[in-house]
Amino acid sequence: MDAILLPGGILPAELAYTDLLARFGADVDAHAKELEVYAASETPPPGYTLDTEIDGIGSVADEAGFGRFHLVGYSAGGASALAFALAHPDRLVSLTLAEPAWAGTEGRSAAEADATQRPIDALDLPPEEMLPAFMRAQLEDGVELPPTPAGPQPAWMRSRPPGTAAIAAAFQAHPYPSEAMRTFLPPVLFVLGGRSRHAYYGLMAERLGSLFPDFSLAPFPERHHFDPPHRAEPERYAHVLEEHWRGAEALPQP
Repeated sequence: MDAILLPGGILPAELAYTDLLARFGADVDAHAKELEVYAASETPPPGYTLDTEIDGIGSVADEAGFGRFHLVGYSAGGASALAFALAHPDRLVSLTLAEPAWAGTEGRSAAEADATQRPIDALDLPPEEMLPAFMRAQLEDGVELPPTPAGPQPAWMRSRPPGTAAIAAAFQAHPYPSEAMRTFLPPVLFVLGGRSRHAYYGLMAERLGSLFPDFSLAPFPERHHFDPPHRAEPERYAHVLEEHWRGAEALPQP
């Protein structure tokens, strides 16, 4: 089973998926792919748009020799994975969206639109306020923020403030047409943490579930957006993904 895994907008792909990759069976050929916004340097590539991410996914798949493959994306990677799926549905056997940071605006309720906008607004706050507000906006009330890592920041963190802003702007400028979701035939799995903000990710899941023909939900009740299952429950998450992939591959293929 051929798969590409996309990380969120902060932790590099190699660090994000180390534990999960180690849990897959021998029949899985999974590649953790870094987001293109961080591929070149500490600043986003010139002319960066979400098409840059879409092209990068296709290039990695081609280099790996994948014709059709399974695509998994978390947070910023989830929004990129969704954009790729809608642009190239013929390349995918299945799609997994782990709390994508963005899923378009068509059909959003006022509550989902407000919840989705709050982390984006936090990016404009002073540096010392930005990260706590950004994280708090994505968690249910009363859920504690993860502790700040001790010690000096790793070198890759320097690219994250400009990269996060660039990819957030790219999401908002990119079309995510509902009609393309309605005609997307591969199975779609939405991974949802029980402690993430429901008005953001729960309402998003409900909206996408009303659009995709083959949609299912994988709840992880004890997880949230900054304590995701690929890091906190890699054994179970690997099982969930492999089950999803095998079910998809058992369907008639075009």
